[in-house]
Amino acid sequence: MIYEMRQYRCVPGRLPALLKRFDTITLKIWEKHGIRQAGFFTTLIGESNQELTYFLAWESLAEREKKWGAFAADPEWLEARAKTEADGQIVANIVSQILAPTAFSSVK
Repeated sequence: MIYEMRQYRCVPGRLPALLKRFDTITLKIWEKHGIRQAGFFTTLIGESNQELTYFLAWESLAEREKKWGAFAADPEWLEARAKTEADGQIVANIVSQILAPTAFSSVK
């Protein structure tokens, strides 16, 4: 198992819109594509409180490529993203890292 950590830094004031989009739209589309989330977090103390950090669990890089590509091209997602950004951009910056658990990690 590998994990992907994604950090979304929102345009100031747009974090609530991002959280709503994940809660009401994105997770349902991920489920359709078999994308497994491993946790979502907002920043209480840190560089910015306008961030959402989340983790995805993947069996392999090949699985990630296949499922993430299908999600990114899904017409339902493209339409929903466009609608939720009709009044302005939500995310200013995305950072993604692929992580492998250590031998002593509590997750494998």
